Amino acid sequence: MADRKPIESWLTDMDGVLIHEGVPIPGADAFIKKLRESGRPFLVLTNNSIYTPRDLHARLRRLGLEVPIENIWTSALATAKFLDDQRPGGSAYVIGEAGLTTALHDIGYILTDHDPDYVVLGETRTYSFEAMTKAVRLINAGARFICTNPDETGPSTEGPLPATGAVAALITKATGRQPYFAGKPNPLMMRTGLNTIGAHSESSAMIGDRMDTDVLAGIEAGMKTYLVLTGLTRPEQVENFPYRPSKVVDSIADIVDLV
Repeated sequence: MADRKPIESWLTDMDGVLIHEGVPIPGADAFIKKLRESGRPFLVLTNNSIYTPRDLHARLRRLGLEVPIENIWTSALATAKFLDDQRPGGSAYVIGEAGLTTALHDIGYILTDHDPDYVVLGETRTYSFEAMTKAVRLINAGARFICTNPDETGPSTEGPLPATGAVAALITKATGRQPYFAGKPNPLMMRTGLNTIGAHSESSAMIGDRMDTDVLAGIEAGMKTYLVLTGLTRPEQVENFPYRPSKVVDSIADIVDLV
């Protein structure tokens, strides 16, 4: 393998890397502090589209992690960037929370259930049968189907919850239409994120806890990848995938000295 350029910028997943079930993972505070002191470009990424970057900034601050708003990149922002590039000033019927609706409002999109250009499905804790029925009918009538991310389940203290990917499968079954997923593992989310901080994939690294989203997205975007074992992927599962991260480490604490 050819020698890679030194790492000048860092992208990291949030849940499973920096925090776990609302508690900071040891080493996360030192990692963020080192990044800020170094002046290196960085982003904290999440496939969760529920919260705005301002919400996540406040949530992380309460946990002792000081991440500036401009250093947070969500699947909702990636989705909005994609739609703005594809069809500026368009319209959408949205199933989701403030993180997604705010991102679409910010690019000048009209949110409507009357002949929208797109049906956009994001994360919410209150998926309703009425909203899903409306989405099915609009897609059948010609609206294009977009999803913020393909995650089929999400974490909670009580156990896994159905997430965007699971609801997308229901709508696909009812319409025969596959959605376009803007979030990880789509490298689009990584590339648009890199562009926002003026970074290049050849000199960037991605840290994640999932082989099927974080590591895959990093590899496909041409980045060096680190898998931490503080989230969903267990050590014995790594060999089940046809691709490998650049390095497997126990936790974010093992990466602090690399910044």
